[in-house]
Amino acid sequence: MAEHPHAALVRRGYEAFVSGDMEAMVGLLAADVTHHVPGGNPLSGDHKGRDAVLDLYRRLGEETGGTMRAELQRVLVDGRGHAVSVHRWTATRKGRALDSTGVLVFRILGDRITDIDECVEDMDVEDAFWS
Repeated sequence: MAEHPHAALVRRGYEAFVSGDMEAMVGLLAADVTHHVPGGNPLSGDHKGRDAVLDLYRRLGEETGGTMRAELQRVLVDGRGHAVSVHRWTATRKGRALDSTGVLVFRILGDRITDIDECVEDMDVEDAFWS
């Protein structure tokens, strides 16, 4: 059975993110996309608009000196415009290491991602890593 188009879209997004292919990301994100980052650290908040979201992704790479890795483990879909991804991500920053599980909840309209809600395994650990 063929993979659901929303699952395939999320997989393409992870591939583009991991490889640093921001040009490919442009084609996956709606112009008015918002990525919601939880917590109380400098990266937390609502990143609104494609340029702001791409800037967030650039900052993740810069802040970790290119060490950030996201390993996609699962993608779940509901067939109504929602997809959920589970990933393990690792990074080092300022002598600290992070190894965490995270979830992204995507809202998809047509063939574009319109909203991304991020959930983390341990908010205190994430905040300490990014602060």
